[in-house]
Amino acid sequence: MNLRTKLLALLAFALPAVLAGTVPASASPAQTVELAAPAGSGLPAYVAVIKPVTAERLGSSWHEGCPVGPDQLRLVSLNFVGFDGAVHRGELVVNADRATEVARVFADLYFGRFPIERMETVEKYDSDDDASMAANNTSAFNCRAITGGTAWSNHSYGRAIDINTVQNPYISGSGAVYPPNGAPYVDRTQTVPGMIHAGDATEQAFTTRGWTWGGSWDTPIDYQHFEKP
Repeated sequence: MNLRTKLLALLAFALPAVLAGTVPASASPAQTVELAAPAGSGLPAYVAVIKPVTAERLGSSWHEGCPVGPDQLRLVSLNFVGFDGAVHRGELVVNADRATEVARVFADLYFGRFPIERMETVEKYDSDDDASMAANNTSAFNCRAITGGTAWSNHSYGRAIDINTVQNPYISGSGAVYPPNGAPYVDRTQTVPGMIHAGDATEQAFTTRGWTWGGSWDTPIDYQHFEKP
């Protein structure tokens, strides 16, 4: 074996070990989106942490046969302004290819002080969409069929988000309101905290990034719903 061959062999043996030593085995795969608050806003910095999620963490919201696996989803923990005006932390599960964009959308809502009552992953409600809506819960991933149908909802892919479900109800083609406690908010001439209107900052935070708002549909009308398949 000549000198050049010996050197190449030595490098081939040593390089993987050197590279392995540069990345600790315990290194976190989490991604952080952190944005400073505008001067005078009175808000702390916005921080969103994006992490992988397991089937165990997803609980009843995921099962074998769902159109995406846990490896295609991410858990996003982020700041939001509550109905009480205070800053809270919430969690959403979304598709990995939407996670960073979702974090930035909710930064816009946060800096705009758009109030959100609660933000919990849907297995906290036994993955029952009706129960989550009735609690005015803002959520995203849930492996389920579309309301009133059998096809997979875009929530099943982590590519749909429902926001303040009471103030922004779903109205079926027959006029049924979901959740029922959202009935007082079918009248969209009202302007109340947490309500979404066409052209407002909340709608624009999504639609300028290519998301579709269910409030612009003819039937059903889904004021709480944003999706980007």
